Amino acid sequence: MLAQNVYRVYGFILWHHSKGNECLQHKFEVCSGIMGLLKVSVIFLLSLITMTLAEPPGCKIRITDRGLEMLKAETKRFVEGELSNITMPEMRGKEGRFQYTIKDVKITELNLTSDLRFQPDVGLLFEVQNSSITLNFQRRILYWLFYDEGAINASAEGVNIFTVLHLIKDQDGRLKISNITCNAFITKMRARFSGTLGRVYDFIGTLLTTGMRFVLNKQICPALNHAALVLVNQLLETVPVRTEVNSYVGIDYSLLNDPVVTETSLDMDFRGMFYDLKNENETLVNNAVNPVLREYDRMVYLALSEYFFDSGLYSYFKGGLFQTQIANERMSKDLEMLLRTTYLGKIMMLDPAFMEHPLSLELEVTSPPRSTIKTSGAMVAVNCNVKVLVLPPGKPAVQLSSLTMEGKFNAEVSMKGKRLTIHLELKKFKIFSSESAFESFALIPLQGPLKTMLQISAVPLINNYIKRGVQIPLPDGMDFIEEVVEYHNGYIIVGANLHFRTGLREIIERKLSGETDNSV
Repeated sequence: MLAQNVYRVYGFILWHHSKGNECLQHKFEVCSGIMGLLKVSVIFLLSLITMTLAEPPGCKIRITDRGLEMLKAETKRFVEGELSNITMPEMRGKEGRFQYTIKDVKITELNLTSDLRFQPDVGLLFEVQNSSITLNFQRRILYWLFYDEGAINASAEGVNIFTVLHLIKDQDGRLKISNITCNAFITKMRARFSGTLGRVYDFIGTLLTTGMRFVLNKQICPALNHAALVLVNQLLETVPVRTEVNSYVGIDYSLLNDPVVTETSLDMDFRGMFYDLKNENETLVNNAVNPVLREYDRMVYLALSEYFFDSGLYSYFKGGLFQTQIANERMSKDLEMLLRTTYLGKIMMLDPAFMEHPLSLELEVTSPPRSTIKTSGAMVAVNCNVKVLVLPPGKPAVQLSSLTMEGKFNAEVSMKGKRLTIHLELKKFKIFSSESAFESFALIPLQGPLKTMLQISAVPLINNYIKRGVQIPLPDGMDFIEEVVEYHNGYIIVGANLHFRTGLREIIERKLSGETDNSV
């Protein structure tokens, strides 16, 4: 339908274009207006087509300014650690009869007043204002025949740093810092000498501190550049993009576009699509509702559309997991007795000896299950083929009947740490024969026992497959806490607060050493 409309509009534009050429021979002024209008129409049409064809996200994450507030203290500690590791070269100089050497420069204390906030349309802004840095270094000074050495304690005051982190989606669909804009300056530096001639050398303090201030000023931004472009990007690499969930399915969390940054939030749209590991290219098309995030009260919000769950069900279906056999010790005595009673006539017609042989139920889902999310909760609909079999020892199974089962499961979504889990419970159940109305009537007594049997045997099997859940796209060391799940028409929203299990530096060091986050 969209393609037909495009062709129609395109033909309409061509017709007007030909008319425009005719008009140009008579009234140039009128034609200019027509052609200008046509250009606007074409631009509007192309924008509409682009919006229509854009892939909707299956997963959205919003980090609010409350979440950023929690990150401030951790970011400050991380920056202080990076600045503490600044190394400065040995300095030598001569002023009149003074010769001096400065070495072993160490930053001993940082007193930073910092702020972290969103920079709209760009990324994050980290700012340090009117702060101080305390340093210690060794001096060697020669004046005429006098030689002296000792420690110098210096303080850099009025330290100001303005840093902007540019956030983008890289070619792999991962959140990345693409660039950093940094300006740093130190208003003044003071030095306090110790040693025999400490008071004598105070007058050359200006010379030494001027050089030190210049060198330190030049070291701050390179240190922060390395921290952001190398270390923080390594932290972002711990966010899963395309990864295995288990031995059957994987999940694609690649970003669909660059993050949207406003004064109050950072919004990210992820593909949020499961896939079958045996056939990664066979995936479900996303026709679900685009989740809408309106809340800002919590630190972080996670929105998941019906597509997120449907793609998982589709992948498990394609992987052949939705089939099972219930026989022998897995079948209750009461159910087996009901089956024998129901199919007594057929068993006797086939072979009376079959009455002594065990019965079996084979369940196979015939089409990918589909989820439905409403404000009242989430539900999964399943259509299944059920075969009733008799199992003669040493011989092929003999089919007694083929039935159709329709089931609806309540799906309870929950979060723990950074893993999303789903627990299924059979809510509605119907089994009937598509071949015989009489058989369907005869199956009525089986409805209750079969439902109980499925709830005891088949449903736990499915829940066992999915009990570990799936990791949501968060870096190592960061978890959801105080989660609240809300159900909307077509999607769910999980509102939560954030918690660091360990510091940024520890997470990065673990990443560099090859260790993994055991919590996931």
